[in-house]
Amino acid sequence: MALPENNAAWPPPEWAPYFDRIAVDDAWYSGDRGRLARIYGRDQAKAPRRRLWSRRSTAHRPAADTRLHVPFAGDIAQTSADMLFADMPRIVVEDTATQTRLDQLLDDGHAQQMLLSAAEQCAALSGVFLRTAWDRELVDRPLITAVQPDQAIPEHRFGMLAAVNFWRDLPGSTTQQVWRHVERHEPGRIVHALYQGSPSSIGRRVPLPEHPDTAGLVGSIERDGESTLTGIRQLTAAYIPNMTPNRLHRGSPMGRSDYAAPIYDQLDSLDEVWTSWMRDIRLARARLIVPDGYLRSNGPGRGATFDEDAEVYAQLNMPPTENGGITLSQFEIRVEEHQRTAEALMRQAAQSAGYAARAFGLDQNGGSARTATEVDSEDDKSMITRGKKAGHWKQGLADVLSATLALDAAQFGTRVLPERPRVEFSDGVAESPMDTAATLELLTRAQAVSTATRVKILHPEWNDAEVAAEAAAILRETGTAAPDPGDTYPLI
Repeated sequence: MALPENNAAWPPPEWAPYFDRIAVDDAWYSGDRGRLARIYGRDQAKAPRRRLWSRRSTAHRPAADTRLHVPFAGDIAQTSADMLFADMPRIVVEDTATQTRLDQLLDDGHAQQMLLSAAEQCAALSGVFLRTAWDRELVDRPLITAVQPDQAIPEHRFGMLAAVNFWRDLPGSTTQQVWRHVERHEPGRIVHALYQGSPSSIGRRVPLPEHPDTAGLVGSIERDGESTLTGIRQLTAAYIPNMTPNRLHRGSPMGRSDYAAPIYDQLDSLDEVWTSWMRDIRLARARLIVPDGYLRSNGPGRGATFDEDAEVYAQLNMPPTENGGITLSQFEIRVEEHQRTAEALMRQAAQSAGYAARAFGLDQNGGSARTATEVDSEDDKSMITRGKKAGHWKQGLADVLSATLALDAAQFGTRVLPERPRVEFSDGVAESPMDTAATLELLTRAQAVSTATRVKILHPEWNDAEVAAEAAAILRETGTAAPDPGDTYPLI
């Protein structure tokens, strides 16, 4: 599709099922109880079972709603992002001058922070778009930004992104009238359009100056009153799916969320267990049941209270009892049952999402001793998931950085040779110093590796010259260096 036609349904009907699923994922990711109640409350009649968040409170006061939420869905998305970008991947090109400029663009654009945020949204919402553009009034360099998938209508050919319409609702929109800015990215140009419509219709296209947020774009329009020429052949946007395939929409190039295993039942049940646990704590608060005669009147219409600190009570007309008529009420708290159930639900949710339970501080075997092989086997699940996601990020990140370098040369006149960068993720989470030392000791004892290799394992960031110098120093200090050919030794 090109730009939306006047009065077309918005979002397009063919994308409605996909956006509805994103709305569910977004509710869990946000951790907002109000969003969860609205999402599941509207589908109460269609719900396959009576979910916690589809129930409507019978209390007269909204504050009496005691449902609680465990933000485990947000933890899953954050863990996914941390596994990918807690350490910035190496992004390299062949040309030295281009590498220097690329490093500067990444540093000035706070690339790691942007990628961490984009990766977290990608895991929760099934994918994310990266786009590159420029704003000369803001900075003298290209900008790379992330766009969430429910703010984009992409066009794919042979599974590859060919063009995309980004849109955003502008300030001043109401429940009856919505201002939308549509930004279409095509190879060689970016098209801007302003629409005045309603929540369900794109409405009619109007000139850009009619809204203050788009009025400033008029100066950048260079052709036909609607387009900004990029000066490059590449598409200035890239799509990165979280995981593929999309199980609900077979054949779709769009990704799937970490929650689309699906783990919605586990997340809802976890909230129900947590709510029940806290209810036990509320009910188990110690309460005193006392006769009416023990209550002190607070005056007409102001009720009566019991002073639990009083040492002397007036004579009361009541039969004597063993406890003076006072009864203690305190219920048992089912701590172990709730904790074991909650941990079982979290372990299953983590496993279905593709992660080891250890990544969330959970013990897979209920605290029993485990061998190193069992621990490594559990961690392998997270590393496999990380490897799959890294493959998608390598492709999309290289695409958008290649366009950024080309845009930098075309729009800002930098004398660099635009290249397609190579994105290299590390092997995984770094071992602790103790684990590394144990590995090196075993390798040394087995005489399986050279000193230089052991130095490289300990310092993977060093170059060959640094490794060789350190290895030579170790051999000299330990006296295991090869003798000088000129030295003579007595024969024994």
